[in-house]
Amino acid sequence: MTSFTAEERDAVYKTIYARRDIRRFRGDPIPEDVLERLVRAAHHAPSVGFSQPWDLVVVRDEGTKTEVAEIADRAIAAAREGYAEPRKSAFAALKLEGIRESPVNICVTCDPTRGAPHVLGRSSMQRTDVYSTCLAVQNLWLAARAEGVGVGWVSVLYPYEVQEVLGIPPHVKPVAYLCLGYPEGGFPDEPVLQQEGWRDRLEVEPLVHEERWNATESTETDGEAFVSSGSS
Repeated sequence: MTSFTAEERDAVYKTIYARRDIRRFRGDPIPEDVLERLVRAAHHAPSVGFSQPWDLVVVRDEGTKTEVAEIADRAIAAAREGYAEPRKSAFAALKLEGIRESPVNICVTCDPTRGAPHVLGRSSMQRTDVYSTCLAVQNLWLAARAEGVGVGWVSVLYPYEVQEVLGIPPHVKPVAYLCLGYPEGGFPDEPVLQQEGWRDRLEVEPLVHEERWNATESTETDGEAFVSSGSS
């Protein structure tokens, strides 16, 4: 394979730095050829032992999206109760999903049995199947940004309920529920949660350690308190 030109290299970095978590979408459909490219980009992610543990459930049906959105509504309401004021009110003001508005939802799953029982590289780190699946998510996300398509990862969900709605086999794990569509108002210059004042991006320098972990240089937690609601 040929090397990248300077312009191609710069385009890769531009896509990485311009990627955003999108929660507000226009109603325009995503052309089928674009969606196919995004799916193929996800499938070309690296995976430990070349296990390729992912499947993608593409959801367009409004009824199915509504079922998943109702799961998110309940999970978000429960999560809100875990915060104390003023963080609780700030959380309530955030838009955390665009399940109903986005034209396409994709659930990315992980099959831990694929290639089992002996997957190269997983004998001592079993969760590398999930890590590999997250790389497929990132591939799709970056490809979508290059296509002008917004992606939002809905993490405040009850995965086993999503599994039931989508008919996912019991041994397969839902890893990411993604909303895809063209962003309302375009892509923001900063991450949405940074714009909303929820959290700033950390500086990279304190997060990089030479040879050994240097605790004195490590970024400390901001002390944000969160109490689990106990919901499942």
